[in-house]
Amino acid sequence: MNTIIKIQNIQRVFEVGDEKVHALKGISFEVTEGEFVSIMGTSGSGKSTLLNILGCLDRPTAGEYLIDNISVKERSEDELSTLRNRKIGFVFQNYSLLPRTTALEQVELPLLYNNTVSDKQRRERAEQALEQVGLKDRMRHTPNQMSGGQQQRVAIARALAGDPVMLLADEATGNLDTQTSYEIMCLFQELHDKGKSIVFVTHEPDIASFTERTILLHDGLIVKDGKVETQSARQMLEAMMV
Repeated sequence: MNTIIKIQNIQRVFEVGDEKVHALKGISFEVTEGEFVSIMGTSGSGKSTLLNILGCLDRPTAGEYLIDNISVKERSEDELSTLRNRKIGFVFQNYSLLPRTTALEQVELPLLYNNTVSDKQRRERAEQALEQVGLKDRMRHTPNQMSGGQQQRVAIARALAGDPVMLLADEATGNLDTQTSYEIMCLFQELHDKGKSIVFVTHEPDIASFTERTILLHDGLIVKDGKVETQSARQMLEAMMV
């Protein structure tokens, strides 16, 4: 299997006044193609810092980070922007949708910054992505015409449209009720079954149980990294409906 993410001895140190805060203290791990990995930790564990590094939004103080065998070290801001656009599909807790923009236009938006995609291809990809997440009949709807779960499906479609090597989800069920959260995790499991590589940052153990591996951070260190007994989101959802 190809290595999608390679983290080697990553350190991140922030200066707060006269103090240095060691958010990450030399952590290392890899994510291979097709894996579904959850990252957990307390708010002070460096989880957010690691998320920013994985998303190419921040650089480590020391160490090496490669995504799809491309190092982020010494890359210009424009090069990092291109990496984010071509390699990573982002799914956020708050959906990050434009209020007066249709679902189809929302999904097309990141592709506007990819000059290798024609106008026709952009529209076709957006339509296909929305169909893939079950929103074929909601393409012309704006966010205020959709439920929270439907809005998150639009966000997932937007992440898929660019055919990234990895989906990076930041607390993607954090604004949803339990039933809708499980519905969204059904979709993520379906995407994983089709071979998509997914890194899911969460603080909820039940959500992490739907992945196949969990990395646990505490005080800037990895304290646990291993396979989990994956639960079926579909079965959990059906059990709720009884």
